[in-house]
Amino acid sequence: MEEITEEAAELVARVAGLDIGKASLVCCVRTPHQASPGRRRQQVRTFATTTGQLLELRGWLAAEGVTRCVMEATSVYWKPPFYLLEDAIAECWLVNAREVKNVPGRPKTDKLDAVWLARLAEQGMVRPSFVPPVWQRELRDLCRYRRTLTQERTREKQRVEKLLEDTQIKLSAVISDIFGVSGRAMLDALIAGQRDPRTLAQLARASMRAKISVLTEALTGHFRDHHGYLLAMMLARIDALTGQIEELTSRIGEAIAPFAHQVAQLDEIPGIGAIGAQEIIAESGSPGALPHRGPLRTVRARYPGTRLKQAPGALLRAGMLASCVCGPEARGGRRRVSSGFGCRPACRARPDGRGSRRRSPCGPRSATTVPIPLGTGEGRR
Repeated sequence: MEEITEEAAELVARVAGLDIGKASLVCCVRTPHQASPGRRRQQVRTFATTTGQLLELRGWLAAEGVTRCVMEATSVYWKPPFYLLEDAIAECWLVNAREVKNVPGRPKTDKLDAVWLARLAEQGMVRPSFVPPVWQRELRDLCRYRRTLTQERTREKQRVEKLLEDTQIKLSAVISDIFGVSGRAMLDALIAGQRDPRTLAQLARASMRAKISVLTEALTGHFRDHHGYLLAMMLARIDALTGQIEELTSRIGEAIAPFAHQVAQLDEIPGIGAIGAQEIIAESGSPGALPHRGPLRTVRARYPGTRLKQAPGALLRAGMLASCVCGPEARGGRRRVSSGFGCRPACRARPDGRGSRRRSPCGPRSATTVPIPLGTGEGRR
């Protein structure tokens, strides 16, 4: 026998919804009406996003006894309000804009958006996104900036190679790394004014001296002072970036020192080095932050043609690409690295042009499991 029952919705008594912009934000507070039981009292105010105004907002929310504050993730503008409110409000939630999209056909203003967020919050119809704790934010900033500087240094090295191609010097066709000891000595000599290819080839070191005849031909070109001027600036920028990267690496080592054991565990996985392990810890988060997700693990692909591919917005994936299993000792097993936090490696595109995605296999197919007990067990915010 089928029975239909009605259950009263449990409302969050005191909620706030924030519609955030660059210069200002609109806050809607909904609380129980004191004079009319069962009805709600709604207040809407506008604040600037300066520190003084945000402190005033925090004081107002605390005076109203707000227990849940919901804001939409709008670019980077959500960070100042969130960081000031996360310690003052019991439940300070950052929500995905896609999940709080307003009903089509209704007018859209900052005030109506704030009211809509507050209504969704009091009905329990939104779920919070993971916001890392302070230590992880700092580690992420360091690792991401190091990654940015590394990418910029790579671009500058590519500019050097293009400049040499413009002068008909085919040094990169003979030397695998033109910024090594031998290649750098030749580049410095070119900047200093040396143009004789035989003299330049004699600057080769160690095993590179076996290629002196080939180097002589590769260094024969029309390198002029104009190219030397540009090359000197490019090498100076590469050296400056290298120094900054090394300084960042040292600072990251100090910041991640409490998790040295976890870094060593990840470093044992074939294809993941110390830098890759630091990137994983910086991006993955603490246990309990994302429930219903497994630990970090490497899994064996079900089909030989599977490859790990980067998806837009997958910052963890970007770090994994630089350290994913690609050595000769690992290619036979076709391993790939999965975060266990929902980053789904993509399969190779189908013959008809359509892509195919599937979740990483779990359970008995996991090749290696490395639990990383980070932080103090912070849960979802």
